[in-house]
Amino acid sequence: MDSSEAVYEGLKDAGIDFIVSVPCVNLTKILNKIDCDEEITHIPVTREEEGIGICAGAYLGGKKPAILMQNSGLGNSINALKSLTELYEFPLLMIMSHRGTDGENIVGQVPMGLSTPRILESMDFKFYTPATPEEAYDNIRLSWELSEDDGKPVSILLEIKYW
Repeated sequence: MDSSEAVYEGLKDAGIDFIVSVPCVNLTKILNKIDCDEEITHIPVTREEEGIGICAGAYLGGKKPAILMQNSGLGNSINALKSLTELYEFPLLMIMSHRGTDGENIVGQVPMGLSTPRILESMDFKFYTPATPEEAYDNIRLSWELSEDDGKPVSILLEIKYW
């Protein structure tokens, strides 16, 4: 199983049926698979915090939501994550292309890449950084249950070396 297939299959096996996304080159293959899947509603958005609100509404409507985005969007989403999803205990699976890690070619991605884990820790949000497709599949599958149990978002950080 390749890296994109593992993420897609993990989402499917977790029962995720509603996905919001902000474009990222690393997520392209996954988003193409999602677009071909009639069991998953896919809503592309232009801003991450917009996606957080849409995911909260989808959960209230009986869906199991996830957002796929770059980690740079985490900074855009902090208020929505804390004052909406955590306050009202909405589960949310966040799949992030973790830019700015080892192997990054764009120097402007590095500061947020280094800060992302610390930001999630300071928000008291659990996250996983799988090294292999098998780990990603397992982490994704289990993270939705953890998010539901805790009433907080759980993130999967997919570093450059993962791809």
